[in-house]
Amino acid sequence: MTVARPWRLGLRALALGYLGALLLVPVGLVFYRTFEGGLGEVWASVTTPAAVSAFWLTVTVAAIAVPLNTVLGVVCALALVRGRSRGRALLDLVIDLPFAVSPIVIGLSLILVFGAGGWIELPFQVIFSTPGIVLATTFVSLPFVVREVVPVLREVGEEQEQAAATLGASRWQAFWRITLPSIRFGIVYGTILSVARAIGEFGAVSVVSGRISGETETLTLLVEKRFNNFDLAGAYAASTVLALIAVATLLALTLVKPRQETSS
Repeated sequence: MTVARPWRLGLRALALGYLGALLLVPVGLVFYRTFEGGLGEVWASVTTPAAVSAFWLTVTVAAIAVPLNTVLGVVCALALVRGRSRGRALLDLVIDLPFAVSPIVIGLSLILVFGAGGWIELPFQVIFSTPGIVLATTFVSLPFVVREVVPVLREVGEEQEQAAATLGASRWQAFWRITLPSIRFGIVYGTILSVARAIGEFGAVSVVSGRISGETETLTLLVEKRFNNFDLAGAYAASTVLALIAVATLLALTLVKPRQETSS
């Protein structure tokens, strides 16, 4: 079925207008409001002790949660595609839970498990501290690497791995020399998405963090706090930092995708 050129142009204009109204205009307004008072005011807002602490806590949490999810994501993807156990359907369901369950529910569940009087008591504090934020962020960003690697594993198949096994290669050697190079772009793509999700997480983190300024307050929580305190300039400045991180993530995705298509 061939669509006439005017219809194609109209659909494109409609799609671009829809995206512009929902995304570009609000983000552009945030940038405008941020720099409306000048660079000096923006710099003063993003260099306060609370803002610096929130920034580094956000980066630290992402630096822990994302590599952990990358390793676990590859393992789960291998279990789903290469595994033969009957529990794969259950594992597949669990991986999609962060998509289906509200982050608020995830945060409350972590409090029930790791909080005071919870099911699991550890020798260190989890809830209302950095470990709790890491756990919440890890859970909500779990599916991305798995969902990017699984289709690639299914596409490449098992023929090369079986051939390596007949030549005497161990499973570990086959993974490092054959499987991993084949799925590397899926891993990178999923990792970048995990970074974006980890940095922008709000719901689960707001429940388990305790919102302690200078200790357990991430950038997303700082934005809400400043907005509620009518510090609009500070809220816009912190939002701009998050937006710049998101833009950097999109640029990374744009650079990775053409390479992935070329290598395919």
